[in-house]
Amino acid sequence: MLGIALLGYAYTLRIAAGDGNPFDYFGYFTNQTTLFTCVVLIVSGAVTVRRRAAPEWLNLLRGMATAYLIVVGIVYNVLVPGTGSAPAWVSAVLHIVLPLVIATDWILVPDRSTLPWRRLWFIVLYPLIWVSVVLVRGASDGWVPYGFLLPERGTASLTAHLVGLLCAVLVAGALVWAASRRSPWHTDISPA
Repeated sequence: MLGIALLGYAYTLRIAAGDGNPFDYFGYFTNQTTLFTCVVLIVSGAVTVRRRAAPEWLNLLRGMATAYLIVVGIVYNVLVPGTGSAPAWVSAVLHIVLPLVIATDWILVPDRSTLPWRRLWFIVLYPLIWVSVVLVRGASDGWVPYGFLLPERGTASLTAHLVGLLCAVLVAGALVWAASRRSPWHTDISPA
């Protein structure tokens, strides 16, 4: 709920500054994945409160959301630190605090099942759709959410960044999938 409230607060700041286009604000991968993650966690929390086991599809969405926020944290802190129109504290929460909290939750809270490796490919579906929409929109009205997606940087740069993004998502996904097999609360003692 706090993540959704933070997104709402930052959006009201954009509206107050005269830049309230929702397609721009919610066109950012950070904003979309934060909203997605918050909704998934609210649903997961509701399932847990009802003392039910989360269905496989919900565990899969939660794993995907975790991987996306890991990528958000890494990309922001490596490629685009300090950019954007949000106040610095909002950017810090969205790009540092929230990814760390979500990754820690995934690792430490034993309320999820093991993610099957055969479903890892699902992790690239959303980024591929997001990139496609961003590129179509960039070609039609010139707006892209991040400078590394600007067409004037050249096809080679754009291709390298997109391949890098998809690889980062796959690596983050593989780490999340692997972490789903480990729990600090259970020990697997195998005979030597």
